[in-house]
Amino acid sequence: MPDIAKKRRYLRIRRHNRVRKTMRGTAARPRVAVFRSNKHISAQVIDDLAGITLASVSTTESALRGPINSNIEAASKAGALLAERAKSAGVEEVVFDRGGFRYHGRVAALADAAREGGLKF
Repeated sequence: MPDIAKKRRYLRIRRHNRVRKTMRGTAARPRVAVFRSNKHISAQVIDDLAGITLASVSTTESALRGPINSNIEAASKAGALLAERAKSAGVEEVVFDRGGFRYHGRVAALADAAREGGLKF
């Protein structure tokens, strides 16, 4: 079992690195980096050129804590909160970095909620 988990993690990191070769977050259009664990999901708005995080959100925060944090509903709440925090930091347009995860389920819910919150990508 550990060998399968190691291989899946390795393949995800390879996918992420392949996408990151061409994708860069700038001050005008920062990168939204998503990380999905088994229980939680987190996202950051990152300016790669300056090396700073402009906004971040995670389902481990007290603002998003609930009885179940691993579902699509929690991810959509996180996406809406990320859009709100990014807009307060002066960010309108972003590039979406799914982190090697499939654009499906919680990752897609977070992205859709961020779009509805006013982020353009």
